[in-house]
Amino acid sequence: MIHYRERLWPAPWLFISTALVIPASLLVFLPINTTVGIIVAIVLYLGCVGLLLLGSPVVEVTDTHFVAGKARLPLALLGSVEEFSGDEARMERGQRLDARAYLLIRGWVDPVVKVGVDDDADPTPYWVVSTRSPSSLATVLEASRQRTPGK
Repeated sequence: MIHYRERLWPAPWLFISTALVIPASLLVFLPINTTVGIIVAIVLYLGCVGLLLLGSPVVEVTDTHFVAGKARLPLALLGSVEEFSGDEARMERGQRLDARAYLLIRGWVDPVVKVGVDDDADPTPYWVVSTRSPSSLATVLEASRQRTPGK
C-alpha cells in the first residue's frame, strides 16, 4: 500500500524557458522553408516538454520501502528524518552536504527531507530528497519507521 506519493513536476518557468527553442529553430529553418521551420519548432518544443515530464521523479513511501526516483530504501534501514526549507535547505544541499549522500534534488523544489540510512554495509550516510511538502513526507517516514519491526 502506498502511504505517500509525490511527483516532482517541473516548475512553470521551465516550460516557458524551453519555449526559446521555438524562435531558435525558426531562425535556422525559416530561410530554408517556412512550413518546415514551423513544424520543426513545434516538434522540438513538444520534445522538450515531453522530456521534462518524463524526467520527473517520484517520491513514494510504501509498506516496505522509501522510493526516491530509481533508488529504494527498505523501511527497516530508515534512520533519523529531518525536514528543511529556505536557507537551511540550501545549506543541506550545499555546504553541509556529505559527498557520499544519495541526492534526489530538483532546483525548482526548495524544501528537502534528509533521511538517515542505518546500514553499516552501505557507504551512503543519508538521502537528501526534494519535496514540496516536507512535513507530510517526514511524518509518513517517521510513522513508517516506528511501525517497522526492529526499530
